Amino acid sequence: MLDEKILSILRNNTDSYVSGEELCKTAGISRAAIWKHIEKLRGEGYDIEALPHLGYRLVGIPDSLIASEIKWKLKTKVIGKNIMSYKKVDSTNDVVYDLAENGIGEGAVAVSEEQTKGKGRHGRQWLSPPHGGVYFSCVLRPEIAPTEIAKITLLAAVAVARSIRDVTGASAMIKWPNDILVNDKKVCGILTEMKAEQDAVDFVVVGIGINVNTPLKYLPKGASSLIAEIGGRAGEEKLSRIEVVRNVLEKLEEEYLKLKKHGFKPIIEDWKHFSAMIGSRVKVTLPNRTFEGLVHNLDSSGELVIRRDTGVLEKISSGDVVIVKN
Repeated sequence: MLDEKILSILRNNTDSYVSGEELCKTAGISRAAIWKHIEKLRGEGYDIEALPHLGYRLVGIPDSLIASEIKWKLKTKVIGKNIMSYKKVDSTNDVVYDLAENGIGEGAVAVSEEQTKGKGRHGRQWLSPPHGGVYFSCVLRPEIAPTEIAKITLLAAVAVARSIRDVTGASAMIKWPNDILVNDKKVCGILTEMKAEQDAVDFVVVGIGINVNTPLKYLPKGASSLIAEIGGRAGEEKLSRIEVVRNVLEKLEEEYLKLKKHGFKPIIEDWKHFSAMIGSRVKVTLPNRTFEGLVHNLDSSGELVIRRDTGVLEKISSGDVVIVKN
């Protein structure tokens, strides 16, 4: 696309001006056409300076989840090479699920500024107000059994925790199975859905919602945003949502390749390193009962191992687990 070609030239010359003549030669269009594309990019929020006899210079990019911006310098080979961006969708998981059913390739990503029916675990809603968070889903086609789907959720949690630490310096921790905490407050949720045959997975959709710059007034009790938790220390008013998405996609691919090459064991060890739960007292709520105990371990299949007060070890693969504060 010509817009992306022009942006690429401007991105590579942010410290200087690019003449209209050079843009014309590279893009293969007239000066009048260059001007029209520049105006279009400005309309999308790009801050492009134009000076007579000097040319054009990219001064700033919009705070929008634009596919071309996310892909710019994205260091992945598969995940995120195909990105579709939207202003508003019901759910990015639904978008990607439909695309995957129609044969879209592994690594395709849908990202949206807003979700009207964002999904959480057990049919709960994930609040997705516009322009503050990042909401995106990715399709994977792992060669695993349907019973191993929890491994993908834990893998994604490790990727997000690593990414948040990388981008913000905050000590992001994982709450089993799919929440990311900063300062004991939820800043991210992960939801995996799959289509499978009896003994093989067709595809997995990994949905990730991160409260990056979301005002706290739009979030439920117990939730927070990255900027709220690190802003005072970092002295920043806003974090780059594009940088967050790009970094998560890179970490997700790293963990996914690790799973393919070395199996699940290193993912388990990474998860334990980032765990907010190992050794903590928790309350477990299952469909037919509730009990308390200490989190003993995460087993090789991704199940949480709880040591009940009787000393009995019990494994759980689903349910609500809440850390009990002393």
